[in-house]
Amino acid sequence: MLVRAYLQGAFPMAEGTDGQVYWYSPDPRAIIPIRPNDPLGSFRVRRSLAKRVRNAGFEIAFDHQFEQVMRQCAAPRPGESGSWISPEITAAYCELHAHGLAHSVEAYRNGQLVGGLYGVSLGGAFFGESMFSREKDASQVCLVHLVERLQDRGFRLLDVQFRNDHLDKFGIVEIPRDRYLVLLDQAVERLVEW
Repeated sequence: MLVRAYLQGAFPMAEGTDGQVYWYSPDPRAIIPIRPNDPLGSFRVRRSLAKRVRNAGFEIAFDHQFEQVMRQCAAPRPGESGSWISPEITAAYCELHAHGLAHSVEAYRNGQLVGGLYGVSLGGAFFGESMFSREKDASQVCLVHLVERLQDRGFRLLDVQFRNDHLDKFGIVEIPRDRYLVLLDQAVERLVEW
């Protein structure tokens, strides 16, 4: 069901104290352009972050602790009482991970997980779901490594669902849902490896 939903431009979020799962397909949809010479724009990395990517000493890994990344992303943020990542959503995405469709990027310091992100990969589309940091810029460093991997492997679409201040600095673009669905169809038809 999750794969079918993503292919139609929808994704789940749990809400309320009972963790009821709802499906969303926002209009406009937020993406980060990752293709070279994309007419929509380009992925941007501020100079200070590029320096941290090179010199911060994070050890970066892919898919080593997927479930732990999800659990860290599900932990309530300061000032929030809950999370949209319910135990049911965690279990569903861990199953996608077991089938090679969900992935994580992780930042470690001295062997300890200090940041990461996870999402779903279908064809040449990657759907970023959530990220967390226990150290300054750790999740942003993971995002830079994710984009490099997506570009190197020929991905066409990085869907980040909603615009937010945290991602604005990376060149996020909002596009109408109908345009998004065209880009999605084109991206998922590509044969690329994670």
